[in-house]
Amino acid sequence: MLFYSRGLAVFLIALSLFGLSFSGAAQADPIPSELVLTGKLSGKDHQTYVKAPFEVPEGVERITIEFSYTGKDQRTVVDLGLYDPNGLRGWSGGNKTSFTVARNDASPSYLPGPILPGTWHLLLGIPNIRKNVEATYTARVTFTGGAAVPITGFLKAPIDAKPNWYRGDFHSHTGHSDGNCNSLSGKRIPCPAFRTLEAARLANLNFISVTEHNTVSHHSVLRELQAYYDTLLIIPGREITTFFGHMNAIGPMAPLEFQLGSNQLPIVDDLSKEVKRQGGIISINHPGMPSGEDCMGCGFVAPNVDYSLFDAVEIANGGTMHLVKSAEGIFSHIPKWESLLNDGFRLTGIGGSDSHDPDASLDRQLPVGQPTTVVYARELSQSGILDGVRSGRVFIDVTGSSRAMVDMVAKGPRTIANMGSVMALRPRESASVMIDVRNSMEGRVELVLGRDAPSITLSDSRLDGRDRQRTFIAPFAAKPYWARVNVRDTSGRLILISNPIYFKPDVR
Repeated sequence: MLFYSRGLAVFLIALSLFGLSFSGAAQADPIPSELVLTGKLSGKDHQTYVKAPFEVPEGVERITIEFSYTGKDQRTVVDLGLYDPNGLRGWSGGNKTSFTVARNDASPSYLPGPILPGTWHLLLGIPNIRKNVEATYTARVTFTGGAAVPITGFLKAPIDAKPNWYRGDFHSHTGHSDGNCNSLSGKRIPCPAFRTLEAARLANLNFISVTEHNTVSHHSVLRELQAYYDTLLIIPGREITTFFGHMNAIGPMAPLEFQLGSNQLPIVDDLSKEVKRQGGIISINHPGMPSGEDCMGCGFVAPNVDYSLFDAVEIANGGTMHLVKSAEGIFSHIPKWESLLNDGFRLTGIGGSDSHDPDASLDRQLPVGQPTTVVYARELSQSGILDGVRSGRVFIDVTGSSRAMVDMVAKGPRTIANMGSVMALRPRESASVMIDVRNSMEGRVELVLGRDAPSITLSDSRLDGRDRQRTFIAPFAAKPYWARVNVRDTSGRLILISNPIYFKPDVR
């Protein structure tokens, strides 16, 4: 016997994302919908299968089912499976009480693929229910439509619910694109994703984003592995690789066009808007690299770009650092970032190893986690880390092996601004900026100022291994400006890169 009640069954979706044309036309945000299926089972259902039908509207991209039933204390057992309009979509038996299926990923036991509109069936297998026993079940069926994706990614709850600094790698590859490693017999093979995750764990990272080139085939594998790597946050990602530049889309799981310059994706702005519409962040990858026959699109040469639509710039890339032995010098990505900051774009500087081999020795490439991006986030969750990047309270540990950290905070007459934030100053006002460097070796702190910054001097640039604060005074200026710091060791090698604090005139 089956009952179902329709929740917020309203979908404002004109087109499913897979058929979406990046025309720039305004589109309504999709509204998730929910069905609750309830039913009763009795002794007559012993060793039978019961199908619970439900209707899937047009435009759905993901179905998530949470299932519970009574009677377990009387040895009632209910197994689960799922049919779409074309046939069996999966069978998990009694080992799952919840699962998800989508175009690009699915829980283990189930197949990813198009979410067809029409009648689906939750399949209940009843290996045991006693003759005089009655049990009830409830299945909560949640639909996610169009480009909306769960902000939780592969996890419902945060790994760590505390505000803290979390260490991670925003750029890595496995055998789902061009990542390779040695097999047990020593053959070069497309590297299984778990090898990269294991390298991240051994590097003591808190999170990693696996960013395959344009594909989403890794999402199902990562969803399965997340259950095992339950102390490491795995964030879905894609490196959108085009002829005119590479960009990391971090967070989205629904389809994204990558054919830049074609009818499918005329301009970069459309991609940036789509990533944001899906709740993700988008960064420009290794923009200081040249682009040509040796590496087409490695540098960022896309024309007519609205940089306000980006969230971040990859200013330290493991591949480039291995090539030139530094995050600076030829092919450095920092100058492009600072040029954009000078032009008024508040883009967070991040880093990524760009690892293509989790076994790599330093003679071939840098390992997973070098460089490391350190994000201050409200919690260790996908939404927490992405919001942390948006806030700009982020620094880069260039070596990836240091316990050193750097933070900045500005205290003005009326407000406080953390790293990544903006402080407004009135004429004749100033802010005291404190630089907190901890767990550092000997070296020095270097103040880096934007193009329109007034003359500013750091109180003390020396590092002697002790944890102590340095300060500088940020005065009012007629034009907006920014200030940040580098931390260097005794040889002058760049160790830490902070993000800026931004200052603007308040002339009210």
